[in-house]
Order: sequence, then C-alpha cells, then structure tokens
Amino acid sequence: MFNDTDQETLASVTENPAQPIRVLLLDDHPENLLLRATILRKYGYLTETAATIEEAEAMLDEIDIAVLDYHLGAGQFGTEVAAELRQRRPQVPIIILSATLERRFGGVEDMHLLKGYSSIDDLVTALRSFEAKRRGKPVVVDARDFFYSRINMAMGDDVVLEILDADGTWQYVNEACARLLEHPREWFPGRNMFEEMPDLAPDWQEIIRTVARTRETYIDRTYRGLLNLPRKGTEWIWNVLVFPITLHDGATGVVLTARILERKPSI
Repeated sequence: MFNDTDQETLASVTENPAQPIRVLLLDDHPENLLLRATILRKYGYLTETAATIEEAEAMLDEIDIAVLDYHLGAGQFGTEVAAELRQRRPQVPIIILSATLERRFGGVEDMHLLKGYSSIDDLVTALRSFEAKRRGKPVVVDARDFFYSRINMAMGDDVVLEILDADGTWQYVNEACARLLEHPREWFPGRNMFEEMPDLAPDWQEIIRTVARTRETYIDRTYRGLLNLPRKGTEWIWNVLVFPITLHDGATGVVLTARILERKPSI
C-alpha cells in the first residue's frame, strides 16, 4: 500500500524526470560515507548520509533508494533499517553492502553487492536500474560482468577464463584471456568463439555442447588443449578444464579455464 507521501513523491518523480534521486547511504565509517556520497553526487544523485540506525530511520520518508551497509558494529545491522523501510515504504528499492555472501538477509533487500569487491560502477548500475523503475521505464540491467567476475576471483588472475553459452557465444572473458587473444574484454560478449576462431571447430564446438547438455566436466592436459598457441619458438602445454554453469539468463553454459602447465622450446 502506498501512503499519501509515497504517492506524492512518485507522482513528482514521474512528472519531472529531471528531478534528482535521493539516495540514503548508511555506514558506520565516516570515510566510506564521504567517498560514496562524493562519487554519487558526481553522477547526479542527492545523497543523505547516516552513521547510525536511528539517523537512517529518521530519513526514510525523504528518500528514493537506500544503500545500507550490512554490519554497523556494536551488534547492529543495516537489515534492521531495511526491514523498517520495507514495512513503511515497500516500493523503495534497497541495496545491501556486505563483506560476505554467506549470510541470508531474509529477502527484504532488492540487491546485494559484495563490499570491497563491488566497484562503484556496480553501485551506479544498480541505482540507474532502480531509478528507471521509479520513472516507469522498463528496467534492463546487464549484470554479466558483475556476476561472472566472482568466478574469476575464485579461479585466480593467472588462469585464462571464458564463459560461453552452449553454442560458443562469449558471455564473459577475464583480462588474461583478453590479453592472450589480443582484444579488449568488451569486444567478446555476444561474439561466437567458433566464428572468430574457426580453427577450434568442430572438436571444441562438440566439447562445449556436450558439457552444456550433459552437465559433465571435461579435462584436457594434452598438446591439443585449447589456446595451445606457439609463440616465438615456444610450445605451451595447457591444462584445460570445462565445466557447466547456469548462465545469468537461466540457460546452461560452460566455464572454460586454461592454465599453463609448462613452456618448452620447440625442437
């Protein structure tokens, strides 16, 4: 149920698209508040900062989006504010920032970002999506880079990593892969590996389709491993692992990783 204040705020935002969005920032560290507030103001947002639950709850009727730190110290948590805000103004989007993904937050927040690893771009993307929703526009957020970068963090930066759909269309590559294949990372998503690198088909095309279809895992430690590209008199021996993953759109795809086991001079 919208109260009178909510209806007036939503009507004002809809009628005046240029009206800035008010963002509540809750964090018990003043330096974090200052940094986030300064950056978001540069993006055109009005920011209201709070260092305590009491300060945040006093501003809940004046904001359009809430960005709440999970752990506030002294046994207090941003989810207390989230629960209060959801009860008082259920249409206001809530973003929780935390240092771990292990906890379950009860479902009142609309988005969860990993504190310390989420870039400001992740936060701005989330804010833009919620802003569009409040203005009555369709919300389309491409969260692939944010979603898949967590796999890259787990595998390590020294691993060549690619995420593809069952047909071999790139969804994500890491920096190691982009450097190896000599293209910027943003070049890959939406392009098909086998159209761009026809020498890999049909063997690897069948492997990727089989892994996606059967959800089995493929390991290749031979010379014919993917990306076994000679470089100036050196042969690279790769350890290649391909395993299934549910993609951001719910389809089944694969994670393809390649790590150099050995470099040996060509005879």
